Amino acid sequence: MRIIDILNQKNMSLSFEVFPPKKESSFSSVARATEEIAECRPAFMSVTYGAGGGTSRFTLDIAKNIEEKYQVPTLAHLTCVSSSRETVHRKIREMKERGIENVMALRGDLTPELMGTDPSQWEYSHAVELVRELKESGDFCIGAACYPEVHPDSASQKEDIRFLKEKVEAGADFLTTQMVFDNNLFYNFLYKLREAGVTVPVLPGIMPITNAKQVERAVKLSGSFMPQRFKSIVDYFGSDPEAMKQAGIAYATDQIIDLYANGITNVHVYSMNKPDVAKAIMGNLSAILWKDFA
Repeated sequence: MRIIDILNQKNMSLSFEVFPPKKESSFSSVARATEEIAECRPAFMSVTYGAGGGTSRFTLDIAKNIEEKYQVPTLAHLTCVSSSRETVHRKIREMKERGIENVMALRGDLTPELMGTDPSQWEYSHAVELVRELKESGDFCIGAACYPEVHPDSASQKEDIRFLKEKVEAGADFLTTQMVFDNNLFYNFLYKLREAGVTVPVLPGIMPITNAKQVERAVKLSGSFMPQRFKSIVDYFGSDPEAMKQAGIAYATDQIIDLYANGITNVHVYSMNKPDVAKAIMGNLSAILWKDFA
C-alpha cells in the first residue's frame, strides 16, 4: 500500500522506524525485534539504510519480511551521497524487483572518505537529485526528510524551506521531520511550510528517550532543542533505568497526544528496534488510535 494513501485518510495513525543489522550474524535477532513491532499493527514501518549503504541488502530483507508476514506497509530508506549513480540505479532496480513501492529519499550522512573531498566531484550532493531519479524510475511513493530546527548545512530556515520546497516539487509525496522534543517548534515550522506553499503531509518525528545516555546522542545527531520540562525529567529519573524508561515513554506519549489534539493525524516514532517501547506507546494510545473522531 502506498503510504501517501494512508496519510490522506482521516483516521489518526502511528508509524515506527526500525534499522537493519550491521552484520549478517545479527539478522535473526533484529528481524525478530522488527516483527514484534509489526505485531503492534502500526500504520507503516520505515527501515533505515546504513551510512555508505553497508546494510542496504538487509534494509530490503527486513522491509519485505515485515510486509509478507504482517501485511504492514514499509518505507525503505535509500541514501545517495556516498554512492555512484550506477549503484543508486541498481538499488532502485532491486527495489522494483522486490515490489518495494515506498522509498525514503535521503542524502545520507557524509562518510569519512567524503569529508575531505571536493563536493563538486560527488555524483550526488543533495537528496533532491535522488527524489528526481526515483520519480523518473517508476511509480514510487516518495518520502523526504525535513528539519524543524533548520538543517545543519543551511544558512537559515528560509533557505532550508526553499530547498525543501524543491524536493516536494521534484516529487516528494510527504515529509518526515527530524526528532522533535518540543511540539511548539513543529507547529511553528509547519505554519512556515504552509505559508511557503508546501502542502504535502508532514509527519512529526518523536523519539522516546528511555535512558539518559540517549540525550547526548540525540542532540549530537539532530541538534534538537531539549525543553526544560524534558531536561528536568532526565535530571530526576536519569539515574534509575526503569524509572527513566517509564518517564521517557510517558513524555513521548504526551507529545503524540498533544499533536493529535491539535489536528496532526500522522505521527512517526523513532522506536530504535525496541518492541517494548513500541508496545507501551501503542498501549497508551489504543483507545485514541482505534476511535473515529470525525
